[in-house]
Amino acid sequence: MLAVWIILGIVVVIAIFLWATYNGLVTLKVRVDEAWSDITVQLKRRADLIPNIVNSVKGYAAHESGVFEAVTEARSNMLNAKGVKETAVAENQFEGALKSLFAVAEAYPDLKANQNFMQLQQELVDTEDKIQGSRRFYNGGVRDLNTKIQVFPNNVFAGMLGFTKRDFYEVEDQATIEKPVDVQF
Repeated sequence: MLAVWIILGIVVVIAIFLWATYNGLVTLKVRVDEAWSDITVQLKRRADLIPNIVNSVKGYAAHESGVFEAVTEARSNMLNAKGVKETAVAENQFEGALKSLFAVAEAYPDLKANQNFMQLQQELVDTEDKIQGSRRFYNGGVRDLNTKIQVFPNNVFAGMLGFTKRDFYEVEDQATIEKPVDVQF
């Protein structure tokens, strides 16, 4: 009779462990999915602002068509990107195109003084801040999920329960951020 109680106790402990592990993994997976959704919402918001900014700049710099085409192509690539890695690559391309667009805008003092352009630029800055926050939240969720999946004894059960590691949202061109900033006066 004692052996039955011991076996029953072990089965109950294993069942509670599996239940808690599964629920913990599901919670972290949902948190990562939510964080990814936040990133896509902010990227969409930024992409929606860009046509307005491009149109504002076009009025002042119509001869800069190459810049406008690059921004439009980068925007399209970002909106069509699937998954974390593809989105990161497309976003890097998009940020480069935006830098070119704002470099063109710098050459036109009337444009920089235009209230509509200034408001759009401020909204873009606000959106960029939200994107950065969303990335940090996503990467924190991925870190927690990946850690829980990899630690013992969770690693034994996580694969059987269908949980896999997620990719971090990382900078595509690591060499660019590792290079020291060249400051000239």
